Amino acid sequence: MKEASSGGGESALVRGIGVLGLAAGIVNVTVGGGIFRLPADVARGLGPAAPLAYLVCVIAMGLIVLCFAEAGSRVQLTGGPYAYVETAFGPFLGFMAGVLVWILGTLALAAVSVVFATNAGQLIPPLRTSVGSALFLVTVFTILSVVNVLGVRRGAALNSVATVAKLLPLLLLLAAGPFFVRASNLAWVDAPSPAAVSRTAILLIFAFCGVESALLPSGEVQDPSRTVPRAIFIAMIGITLLYVGLQLVAQGVLGSELGTAETPLADAAGRMFGPGGRTLLLVGATVSMFGYVSGMTLAVPRALFAFARDGFLPRVVASVHPRFHTPHVAIAIQSAIACALAVTGTFERLAILASSAVLLLYAACSLAAWRLRRLDVRAGGVPFRVPAAGVVPIAACLAILWLLTSVRREEWAALATALGIASLLFAVTAKSRRR
Repeated sequence: MKEASSGGGESALVRGIGVLGLAAGIVNVTVGGGIFRLPADVARGLGPAAPLAYLVCVIAMGLIVLCFAEAGSRVQLTGGPYAYVETAFGPFLGFMAGVLVWILGTLALAAVSVVFATNAGQLIPPLRTSVGSALFLVTVFTILSVVNVLGVRRGAALNSVATVAKLLPLLLLLAAGPFFVRASNLAWVDAPSPAAVSRTAILLIFAFCGVESALLPSGEVQDPSRTVPRAIFIAMIGITLLYVGLQLVAQGVLGSELGTAETPLADAAGRMFGPGGRTLLLVGATVSMFGYVSGMTLAVPRALFAFARDGFLPRVVASVHPRFHTPHVAIAIQSAIACALAVTGTFERLAILASSAVLLLYAACSLAAWRLRRLDVRAGGVPFRVPAAGVVPIAACLAILWLLTSVRREEWAALATALGIASLLFAVTAKSRRR
C-alpha cells in the first residue's frame, strides 16, 4: 500500500471542512453567472428538447464525479485535480492539469463578465453600447484588482456579501414558475440531431464547472475518504435539479422567445411578475455575477503566483506587496488578461473554450482515479471505490471524447496553442527549477 505524501506545509493545515461545508462550497462555486444566460443558448440549440442536453451532462458528470470521488478519497493534498493528476502521473502532467485549471478559471471569469456587462446594460442603458460595455468592464476589473491588492480579507468579505444574493432570485423563480408555465411551450416539434445535442451539451458543461475548484482545499477536509464522495453527490444532485427546473420554467413561460433572449431568466420573471419582477431578477443576477467576478478575481491570480513561485514564470509575478502582503503583480496581470478576453470575446465562444479545457481536465482526473487505484494510493482510512471500477473511468473518457467532437477547429487551435506554450515553459525552466 502507498500513501499520498503530505509534504511541505500540509501537516500544518486544519482539517475543518465537513460534508455539508464542502457540498455548500461546490454549490457556491458551481452556480455562477452562467445559469443566468445559458437557458437561452440551450433553447437556441435544442428548443423544447433542451432537457436532452441536461440529460447528457448529468450522465457525463455522473461518471466524472464518481472518478473525482475516488481520487479525492485517495489523495489528501491541497490542489484538488492538480494533486490527483500529479500523484498519479508525475510533475509534467500535474503541471499541465494546473494550467488547465488556470485556463478554465480565466475563461470562465471572462465569460461571466460578458453576461455581467449585458445585465448591467439592461439596468443602465448607456452601458448597452460596445464602448460603454468595454469601459464598464475595465472599471470593474480595475476596482476589483485594487480591492484585492489592498488585502485578501477585503476581497473575501466583498465576495461573501455578494454571494448572499446568488440563490435567492433563482429559488424565487423556481418556486413560482409552475404557476405560469404553458404546457404547449414544452412540447417537442422535432427530435434534434446528435451533433446538435453534443454542441449544446458541451456549452452547458460550463454551468456544471466548479467541482474542480471547490476541491482545491482537499488538505483541509475532514476524513476525505468519506467526506469528498458524499459532498460531491449531494451538491451535484441539488445543482442538477436547480438547473433543469430553471430551464423548464424559462421555456414554459417564454416559449420560442427564449432562444433570442439576452437575459432569459429576467425576461421570464418579467412575464411572470411584470416590470418589477424583471428588474428584481436583473438586480439579483447582477449582484450574483459581481460576487462571482469578485471571487474569481481573488482566487485565479493565485495560480499565476504559484506558477511564478515554482519557477515556471518570471519571479516578479510572485512578488508580494510590501505593505498589503498580496500578490499584486499576479492580480494585475490576471485582471488585464480576463478583461481583454471579456471585451473582445462572446459568451458562447468563451464558454465553449472553458468547457473544452475543463473536459480535458476531467479526462485526466478520470484516468488519475484509475491509476491511483492500481497504485493503491490511500489518504488514510478505506478509500471510496467506484462501482464497476474498471468501467467507469473508461465510460467517463468516452463521454468526454463524444462531447469534444463538437469542438471546432479554431477552438482546438486556441487550446493547443495555450498548452503548447505551457509545455515549452515546463521544458525551458526545468534546469532553473532543479537549481
